[in-house]
Amino acid sequence: MLILNQTDFTPASFILNGVPGLEDMHIWISFPFCSMYVVAMLGNCGLLYLIHYEDSLHRPMYYFLAMLSLTDLVMCSSTIPKVLIIFWFHVKEIGFDECLVQMFFVHTFTGMESGVLMLMALDRYVAICYPLHYSTILTNPVIAKVGLATFLRGVIFVIPFTFLTKRLPYCKGNIILHTYCDHMSVAKLSCGNVKINAIYGLMVALLIGGFDILCITISYTMILRAVVSLSSADARQKAFSTCTAHICAIVFSYSPAFFSFFSHRFGGHTIPPSCHIIVANIYLLLPPTMNPVVYGVKTKQIRDCVLQILSGFKDTKSHSI
Repeated sequence: MLILNQTDFTPASFILNGVPGLEDMHIWISFPFCSMYVVAMLGNCGLLYLIHYEDSLHRPMYYFLAMLSLTDLVMCSSTIPKVLIIFWFHVKEIGFDECLVQMFFVHTFTGMESGVLMLMALDRYVAICYPLHYSTILTNPVIAKVGLATFLRGVIFVIPFTFLTKRLPYCKGNIILHTYCDHMSVAKLSCGNVKINAIYGLMVALLIGGFDILCITISYTMILRAVVSLSSADARQKAFSTCTAHICAIVFSYSPAFFSFFSHRFGGHTIPPSCHIIVANIYLLLPPTMNPVVYGVKTKQIRDCVLQILSGFKDTKSHSI
């Protein structure tokens, strides 16, 4: 039942519908979602533990990786627990203010994810193109400042979302056809003018995503030129291998984002809403799930630290026996 404040038409709560058209499949959809979330939590917490306690990982590249892991943890934890509650227990209600808070975290940390990937591309550019100055350019204070700037950028751009959404009158019902509070999914329930919301949302996506993609593209263009100019094949292979994990992280992050962005605008009615919503959830789940796996497999220092910890655990266990 829709409960409205008579003065400003603000609902007391919304109903998150889940995946429309697939309500009978919610319990089955929940299994891969839950599995990916568990892997994401364990993998990213494990990476943070390694980076914090292993002195050999106290380097700029791994500090940026720690930022990425923290971002991934917050990004998926802001939505997936509620999604699983909807799927398992059919508890679909979410308070209006709680919905705005969830919206803030989702959009802030998806922007943060893009920003950290951009910083990691710049890190690889400095490491490959200016190896002798790497430690003097990317000092700890510089890393802290650019990390804070990336976070503040997301906050500053996303805060208007909450005010633009809060000011709207809601008289088209309170059922959100989504698994979480996305900006435009909520705004569509308004009977007011949402053109400003739509324009601002597109502008933020282009400013943040467009700027980050441009920086990543320029960085890898310069990296490619530097690597191709190397005379040794082994040196070229080693330089490329240092970028492999980051390139995989970019693919996992931007592929569902691009699909969602273009399908919404050019897919028309050919792509069902359930597909849009599942992809939107994958966008929040796939990078946190795959990033620690990719970096664990592709990064020799992380593999060595994991093997060292496992061997130490085995030795302790054998001595206790």
